[in-house]
Amino acid sequence: MHFPHLATDRIARARWGRSWRSTGRPDHPPIVCAARSGNAMRLSALDEAARGVGLRPGQGVADARAMIPGLDVVAAEPQADRAFLEAIADWCDRYTPLVAIDGEDGLYLDITGSAHLFGGEKALLDDALNRLFHMGISARGSISSTPGLSHGLARFGRREIVVPEEESEALAPLPVKALRLPVVTVELLVKAGLRQVGDLMDQPRAPLTRRFGTELMLRLDQALGLEEEAISPRRPVAALSCERRLASPVVSEEDILALIGKLAVPMRQSLEARGEGGRLFEMLLFRVDGRVFRMTAGSSSPLRDAERISALFSARLAAIHDDFDAGYGFETLRLNVLQTAEYRQKQGDFSGGGQQDEGLNDFLDQMSARFGPGVFSLPVAVASHMPERAGAMVPVEEIDLAGISGSSGPASRPLRLFEHAEPVEATASVPEGPPATFRWRRAFFRVKRAEGPERIAPEWWVDGEDARTRDYFRVEDEAGRRYWLYREGLYERETNSPRWFMHGVFA
Repeated sequence: MHFPHLATDRIARARWGRSWRSTGRPDHPPIVCAARSGNAMRLSALDEAARGVGLRPGQGVADARAMIPGLDVVAAEPQADRAFLEAIADWCDRYTPLVAIDGEDGLYLDITGSAHLFGGEKALLDDALNRLFHMGISARGSISSTPGLSHGLARFGRREIVVPEEESEALAPLPVKALRLPVVTVELLVKAGLRQVGDLMDQPRAPLTRRFGTELMLRLDQALGLEEEAISPRRPVAALSCERRLASPVVSEEDILALIGKLAVPMRQSLEARGEGGRLFEMLLFRVDGRVFRMTAGSSSPLRDAERISALFSARLAAIHDDFDAGYGFETLRLNVLQTAEYRQKQGDFSGGGQQDEGLNDFLDQMSARFGPGVFSLPVAVASHMPERAGAMVPVEEIDLAGISGSSGPASRPLRLFEHAEPVEATASVPEGPPATFRWRRAFFRVKRAEGPERIAPEWWVDGEDARTRDYFRVEDEAGRRYWLYREGLYERETNSPRWFMHGVFA
């Protein structure tokens, strides 16, 4: 799909409403966008009326105003145009989840396997173009078996649908610019008399490659389907998806949640067949005027139950209640499962332990949905034997709570571990023995008991080859307070003057 007047359509919709084409355009001079090019302001985008009176992209603003004194010139906003294109891409999700951005004014839609849902390829294309027209957006579309050919036809061709094995016939009359080549290459081809793609098909490949580079033949083969070309969807494809198209739009949150609960029922069957549960869900609401609302809700444990899934989005809607604008209603609802995990069956007991776990999971899910992800975190073990890297605080949405054991780790570790080890001045009776006395935070301590050493080798693949070995000691002073110290470096092998550090304290 190509949007030839993307920037001016955005401006017109902002001025006269989203459906200004259907209600009739107000009497207004042509609209153009201008951007600085070199030392002059030149036209960067034009609407249909501006093209109709002879204005062209790249023309100077002064010349354009000399031709049309009342010309409406608006400063170009590439970021706003990009956001507008992204919004159109969201709207196109109603036809397929595989939507990719094509340059500054186009979209790719992979409708493989979804065209029959709309009555065929022709019906799908007509529906999309008609809806966009009534929303005030000029669009051209084409359907073929290759992205390159669809790109060229939407911008320079007249055929809307090309069946397989007719790619050469449809591509031949298009200008060489349709092959998505650099501007310099296109200019060289035109100077050489090769103006249409058909002129390239009749030429030997080797001379063309030597003169114009390998990209020319690559683009030609991609358009003909001789070379594979994959499009990259702008959003990850959902693992599972259920959708409901409504005969009459819904407005109230209660109706939306009821429909989400109904969509979750067939999704439960699919999850059961896979032996999985959903960890991250997405709700898409397609509003009548084209706007799309996306809401995600995560779960601390794999879910299948329709009521719990609906409850997640109930809390999510409550959190954004003031920003939720249903407008004239939503005509299509979709429920996606973005992440799944293995579903572990639990058998209840007379103590009600399983129900308590479910209650905790429900509480965590509701709070995370209402206040946002990351509101609760839990300490988890990390694959590292260095104490400061052996644990981390991770949001509960990223943890499988069912797989966490109740073990608190080795008893030899201190209750409080410092984020950064603090240097101390220590003296030892023998070079590699435990400290006899040490000074820490301007206080002097005399060691009464000591245990160790516990030797921890450095992780050279993280800290580098110059990292030193640590010998940890658990020491107790004369007042009964216990500390965790370590000596960094081995005598004579790594250093002649090891250093001492305080890394934690025991209860």
